[in-house]
Amino acid sequence: MVGHMQKRLQNRIAESRWALTVCLIYAAGIMLLEGVIEKGLWLQTACLAISTLMMVELNNSNSLIRIYSRMVSCSFLLLNVMLPQQAESAEGAIVQLCIIGFYLSLFHAYQDKRAPGWVFYAFMSVSLASIVWVQMLYYVPLLWILLATNILAFSGRTFWASVLGLALPYWCLLAFHLLNGDLQPLADHFSKLAVFGPIARIDSLNGNECLAMAFVAVLSLTGIIHFVRNSYKDKIRTRMLYEMFITMVVVTMVFIVLQPQHSEKIMGILIVSAAPLTGHFLALTSTKVTNIAFIVILATTLIITAINIWVPLSTF
Repeated sequence: MVGHMQKRLQNRIAESRWALTVCLIYAAGIMLLEGVIEKGLWLQTACLAISTLMMVELNNSNSLIRIYSRMVSCSFLLLNVMLPQQAESAEGAIVQLCIIGFYLSLFHAYQDKRAPGWVFYAFMSVSLASIVWVQMLYYVPLLWILLATNILAFSGRTFWASVLGLALPYWCLLAFHLLNGDLQPLADHFSKLAVFGPIARIDSLNGNECLAMAFVAVLSLTGIIHFVRNSYKDKIRTRMLYEMFITMVVVTMVFIVLQPQHSEKIMGILIVSAAPLTGHFLALTSTKVTNIAFIVILATTLIITAINIWVPLSTF
């Protein structure tokens, strides 16, 4: 247990009750530097604030970290403001908010095949995300599999609840377009599912995006390795939830490589899934090496944030 280990700088910060407050102040400052007032990024800022509160609830209600720590929400917040393109994307902010809503709802259904209500809300969140970014629907088959393998709540009732959750926002959208007498926008929306950009054209991204993505990927890999090596210390339920995060991280990273033109939305999903893994590593390790790693990670986050704000990097 970390509590019985030597308290290093890493642990003092990870267990501090002021950590999230400091991160909120820092994030507010970065958003100001990124032009929240000049560019009118009020929707994005509101979504980020609500998303951060929801990440706090996701951590608390599911005991993602077995000690008191705000590292999940702190990691989420710092990674979000690291890349200006991410902070400026309204669609990306909405997709990210919806995926957190998905996790919050679905985790309530753990081992409960008689929880169609929570499954309905979870998949309705996915559907709402798909209204602003229809490619979110690509995740649905995977989410059904995770509902069965990790949430252990797949049944006829929960399956049809998920279908209804996916359909409800589109029923409302269909009614809206019927009233306007024009169904073409809805047809155009779904037609985007058949449109694929060039495969693995990472060179279409600028250097700032690639730098941020590479850093999040390294953090994710570090968190995955740490969790796999130490998962026996967590409860079975926690292990199942983290395995779901790991699956989502891996699939999302593959998605980014295959279709990098959707990076603004995909990065939001990646950060939500990577934050618990990063927070778990930062809060539950206490060695000289991990203490140095903590300082390096923090410094690298600040440096990349500064580069992305003040040093535009050209496309490779």
